[in-house]
Amino acid sequence: MTAAVLRSLRSDCPIAPRLSPHADRVQDWLVDQLDALDLPLDAADRKRLARAGFARYAGRLYPDASEPDLRTLTALFAWFFLVDDACDGPGRPDPAPIRALRDGALALLREGPRARQPGFSGPLRRLLVRAWREPRRRMPARWRLRFADAVADHLDGVWRQAVARGAGRPPGVDEYIELRRATSAAYVAYPLIEFAARRPLPDAVYHHPALRRLGQLANDLLSWFNDIASLDRDQATAGGHNLVLAVAAERGVPVEAAVELVAARWRAEMARFTALRAAVPSFGPALDESVATHLDGVAAAIRGTVDWTLESARYPVTAGG
Repeated sequence: MTAAVLRSLRSDCPIAPRLSPHADRVQDWLVDQLDALDLPLDAADRKRLARAGFARYAGRLYPDASEPDLRTLTALFAWFFLVDDACDGPGRPDPAPIRALRDGALALLREGPRARQPGFSGPLRRLLVRAWREPRRRMPARWRLRFADAVADHLDGVWRQAVARGAGRPPGVDEYIELRRATSAAYVAYPLIEFAARRPLPDAVYHHPALRRLGQLANDLLSWFNDIASLDRDQATAGGHNLVLAVAAERGVPVEAAVELVAARWRAEMARFTALRAAVPSFGPALDESVATHLDGVAAAIRGTVDWTLESARYPVTAGG
């Protein structure tokens, strides 16, 4: 049932799919890079990372990035997914290592590679040092701060989720949606649109209410789609931290019915996203092209997540097509 719902939502998505022509070459490069970092990967882990296709995910979100830039973006994506794996295993996660990882990552992003914090070392630190090198060199200070703030928000969300899971209290729907906006890392992906396009936006434009509304909607859309895809895994490990499970508990309906309710809400919010995107005001001839590029990237975050989720071996639903 879940696979059929996901394929139906993909058919209903009005955003055209795109994919970088460099994606598969960069995926091969990534696996070699992870080997060089001395990650504790056995043959099965290496195969799993290769089949997850992180470069194809980055290539769907940033289809016009140059091949060198797609390597940087893919390395950053891999870092976030490896952090997710480290923080989101079965059982009740320990929030303390997540806080240490957050503090160490932010010190590196804000102060540079010489900044070190206890609890953040080894392959994960080395991967972030390498991935951050080019954005730190090329992008302006305001952009670097914006990116670091987004990472802080994301890792704070991961920490809050770990605390909630440790308490054993499943969240309500509204509480979960708010937390999910942080744990999804969508807000981390948005500044990278500017890196890929080499067009940093002024802060006043980036934080304009119209763009913020669209970014939040896109975050919800990609997150809810992912929640349907990861439902089977989350039923076993997430302690109720999944929109379908939250809806089922709050409405008192079977999980199968909650899937349909979430899918209906997804379709309604997709229609609202399309309408709001068409109504974004002009920012003047000097900025409108850059704003259009940003909005295209936000839309690509939705469609790219949809397509990658259905092709990636990371999600069991892909076995159903």
